[in-house]
Amino acid sequence: MKWLLLTVIGLCSFLAQAQQKMLVVAQDGSGDYTTIQSAVDAIPAFPENRIEIHIKNGTYREKLVISSWKTNVSFIGEDREKTVIVWDDYSGKGDINTFTSYTVLVQGNGFRAENITFLNNAGPVGQAVALHVEADRCVFKNCRIISDQDTLYAGVDNSRQYYLNCYIEGTTDFIFGPATAFFENCTVHSKKNSYITAASTPQGQPHGFVFLNCTFTSNEAATKVYLGRPWRPYAKTVYLHAKLGDHIRPEGWHNWKKPEAEKTTFYAEYKSTGLGANPKQRVAWSKQLKKKEAKAYTPEKVLAGDDNWKPIK
Repeated sequence: MKWLLLTVIGLCSFLAQAQQKMLVVAQDGSGDYTTIQSAVDAIPAFPENRIEIHIKNGTYREKLVISSWKTNVSFIGEDREKTVIVWDDYSGKGDINTFTSYTVLVQGNGFRAENITFLNNAGPVGQAVALHVEADRCVFKNCRIISDQDTLYAGVDNSRQYYLNCYIEGTTDFIFGPATAFFENCTVHSKKNSYITAASTPQGQPHGFVFLNCTFTSNEAATKVYLGRPWRPYAKTVYLHAKLGDHIRPEGWHNWKKPEAEKTTFYAEYKSTGLGANPKQRVAWSKQLKKKEAKAYTPEKVLAGDDNWKPIK
């Protein structure tokens, strides 16, 4: 009898631990929590195992923070079109600035998200970040990231981020920051005449933003769009096999009225296609990569770091 009791207790303990690895959020009360933040808050600091938060369809009006001690957390949405996290802060709203305007702030290393829409619906009122990522080794798969100005802040120095099959939409500098961020098979949509990227890559960091096999589209209001401009002097941005719409300006890149930045930035393309691909008309201080050089730009090579991280696809 004692052996049986111990077995039952052990089984219950095992099931409890297994349940802790997966939490369910549903607004109708059918899950473990009705808000995403409450599920995140329930996760212990620095969990030994990855914790999956499965999020049922719904519009979750929350300003979320995944703190630095909430590591190895996964958000798994039911449907990226119908699983929406939204807030409406923007720079100038009270004491809000660009870096506190986020809808979702990720500080915990090893964060992953799949089938989620990150939305800032403040509108065209200035800087309004939808997704602000400071953590290292982060993966976003099949997500939508939508706002106007400053949609995605990819920070901080030495942060590594991987975006696969994502849709990113905005107006001015809507992919910006100092991180090493790799975008593969993504659609990047411009909503007005402006700049897609504003990298602030630190001096000495090997890579900034890399776009591989991405498609760049626009609406009718966007007919003159630059691939990028340097927020900081050593900005790095590379496009490989990009499908560029006719909204991309022939010169491609802008120096942000900082001629000295032309000497330190690294802006490059490899075999861009589409009406926006004009290698002969690009600014003289940009580069067209050779085949051998282009081979260095894979997720595994760009994001390896000192720990040889390989993002899971």
